[in-house]
Amino acid sequence: MVLFVLAFLGGVLTILSPCILPILPFTFARADQPFRKSGLPLLLSMAVTFAAVASLAVVGGSWLVRANQYGRIAALIVFAILGLSLLWPAFAERLSRPFVQLGNRLTNSASSDSRGGVLQSLLLGVATGLLWAPCAGPILGLILAGAALQGASAHTTLLLFTYAVGSISSLAVALLAGGRVFEAMKRSLGAEEWIRRILGVAVLAGVFLVAFGLDRGLLTRLSLSSTSGVEQSLLDRFHPRSTDKPADQMTMTSNSTGGSTQVSVLAGLSGATDWINSPPLTADQLKGKVVLIDFWTYSCINCLRTLPYVRAWADKYKDSGLVVIGVHTPEFPFEKDLSNVQKAVHDFGITYPVAMDNNNKIWNAFSNQYWPAHYFIDANGKVRFHHFGEGNYDESERWIQDLLKERNAQQALPAGIVNVQAHGAEAAPDMDDVRSPETYVGYQRTQHFASPGGLNQDGPKLYSIPPQLELNQWALAGKWIDQGQIAVLASARGKIAFRFHARDLHLVLGPSVDGKPVRFRVTIDGKAPGENHGVDTNDNGDGIVTENRLYQLVRQKGAITDHTFTIEFLNPGVQAFAFTFG
Repeated sequence: MVLFVLAFLGGVLTILSPCILPILPFTFARADQPFRKSGLPLLLSMAVTFAAVASLAVVGGSWLVRANQYGRIAALIVFAILGLSLLWPAFAERLSRPFVQLGNRLTNSASSDSRGGVLQSLLLGVATGLLWAPCAGPILGLILAGAALQGASAHTTLLLFTYAVGSISSLAVALLAGGRVFEAMKRSLGAEEWIRRILGVAVLAGVFLVAFGLDRGLLTRLSLSSTSGVEQSLLDRFHPRSTDKPADQMTMTSNSTGGSTQVSVLAGLSGATDWINSPPLTADQLKGKVVLIDFWTYSCINCLRTLPYVRAWADKYKDSGLVVIGVHTPEFPFEKDLSNVQKAVHDFGITYPVAMDNNNKIWNAFSNQYWPAHYFIDANGKVRFHHFGEGNYDESERWIQDLLKERNAQQALPAGIVNVQAHGAEAAPDMDDVRSPETYVGYQRTQHFASPGGLNQDGPKLYSIPPQLELNQWALAGKWIDQGQIAVLASARGKIAFRFHARDLHLVLGPSVDGKPVRFRVTIDGKAPGENHGVDTNDNGDGIVTENRLYQLVRQKGAITDHTFTIEFLNPGVQAFAFTFG
């Protein structure tokens, strides 16, 4: 309920942000019509259309994005006709083609004769809903991030609709007040003709803003600076970060003893879509065993850094009654591919069973929210301890030992605590010197993007890198298509730059969609990395993207200070997902 209230308040705040400006002319063009027959149907159909399109976009993939682009084009045509009709009434009368006649019927009620009905308002509301691209501030970002992690659902749609209802509530108040203002102006000034022409100009200006992406570029940046502070304060007050932060950003620890509470979570293993290194395991087969469940995904750097310990525990206690099960719950689409995960399991030397959780059924059975997450289950099937994120390895191993002793007090266990020497991406981070957050390249969850004009969502754009980047700002150069979770390079010689402060820099990358490798070159402050190169580059900064995974591009050897990282891709088609640091 708290999240629904926050969604509504976040929607109400959109009236204060410049991102609402492009659709204001479309709603105020009917301000002189009766609100119940004109304004209210328009706003309601706008809210329903936005909630439906946004919900479908979570699961619909690129085909839906393309379909909505065509819908936006159609809506722009309708509103362009509306604007021209308001400027020149004779224009609407002279149009005889069926398509234009349809546009004239939709816009007729906005002209001076005040005729028209609910149907026209509903259709114009649908068109407005297709055009509306509200800025993804903290509250809308939370809703979309939750949908991306948990999958679309009726709950997601209701949240999006609640957000839209908050927005149209503000618009309704403005529209009611605006209608009275227009009526007063008509009575006092006889200015109906001028009002109609001014609205026509405003509608055409709105069409221009949307058509050229200004509503999602400059206005987005202005909007975030004007409302995100208020939204974030609401979130911090009523919905603390520790419960809504994307799970793979968690490096803090969280643990609890479960006492004797019975938790039938192992039954959730039946939701696995595939198994690696083992036939399917069931709760009945695991009775009498101590079980460690490790939620992970192979492009998550926090998960990779815990793997050496999980492997060591599996090997050390496999003959003492411990069963380790890796539950691979994907974040990005490529992590659902069985062959990709099989290769990762082989490359990381994982020999214990791994359950593919492509539908998040095991994740939901545990009510899990984090990557990585470790659940320690006793021989009676009860969750006795859990730990989220990296660290606390000694305490976790002592819990394994205690649960094994409870299972069989007479059994002699291997002595001591494992001593892990991890290398490459699996090496422990230098958290005291990490001042850069995980940053997504796709527009759904990104932040601190600095290229002029902002991101063009789901369409190609030629980007440039500004002369100066502030700490944690990033930018693109070249022709890219930025999508919800990914940016795809549409031409050769594209670049990504990031001003960062950390020992290690990683970037999740994939080759072109047809599998062609992509060569790249990395620089630090404009120079080859030398000894500061990562495991996936050489001294000159050269490397190649051959598969979808996390690439370690920088590991600094000396003192850690702010640096500008730049990666240039020599071939088109590369797919970029997210930066992580350590």
